[in-house]
Amino acid sequence: MPKIQAATVAEHRAAQRRAILDAARELLAEGGTEAPGLAAVAERTGLARPSVYRYFRSREDLLEAVIADSFPRWSTSVAERMAGLDDPGARVLAYVDANLHLVAVGEHAVVRGLAAVVPGERLAEDSRILHEQLRVPLTEALVDHGADDAEAMSDLIQSIVLAASRMIESGAREAHVRALTHQLLEPYLRAG
Repeated sequence: MPKIQAATVAEHRAAQRRAILDAARELLAEGGTEAPGLAAVAERTGLARPSVYRYFRSREDLLEAVIADSFPRWSTSVAERMAGLDDPGARVLAYVDANLHLVAVGEHAVVRGLAAVVPGERLAEDSRILHEQLRVPLTEALVDHGADDAEAMSDLIQSIVLAASRMIESGAREAHVRALTHQLLEPYLRAG
């Protein structure tokens, strides 16, 4: 019987599952043209391949779990960065900063990797839901800021985040790109 690496079997299983998900995320972020197989994930985690099958029945099952894990993590990270800020302008900038940081640490690379290997319909729907979830706190901050058309302003800020994300993915330093976005947005936010 294999040794467990935690205080309880449940904690051990949760840690093993997390290690498998993290390995799959790393492989996706590295930009392969195929979905990571369970053998590659097992190798990355140091687990035997049959052990990985105890957690995920197939490659598709694993990818579904990565999607279910990745999108809420992104949304939660942005919400946490915005939480507790009373000033609506500060919340808008926190939204931008959180998204750019996630791109800089490779979270967007995971999503791009998923886009390359997961059937488009499922990923497109999950991506649409994520972007709608992300839009809510941004739009609320813009309403609080006094935007005449918070929905349209939200779209414009999303466009800025997308362009800034591409800059980071092309090798620009996160701090530099963040400073540029602040330079662009702060005059509007101060005028509100």
